[in-house]
Amino acid sequence: MTGITVDFERCKGCSLCVTACPKKIVELQKEKRNRKGYFTAVCIDDHACIGCAFCAVMCPDCAISVEKQK
Repeated sequence: MTGITVDFERCKGCSLCVTACPKKIVELQKEKRNRKGYFTAVCIDDHACIGCAFCAVMCPDCAISVEKQK
């Protein structure tokens, strides 16, 4: 199983990762902002993640990493 980790303080909420995800499981949070005031990206279903890393490749701030989970 794979999943993504978002560095919330680095993310600026540009949503490029949201549009890049073929499984449509990355969204911007609507409740919580980071210290810079941005709504950040979050994976809504780690089990559906296929580990393609499109989200990480599209991120201009290198705020997303894709990891194999145990």
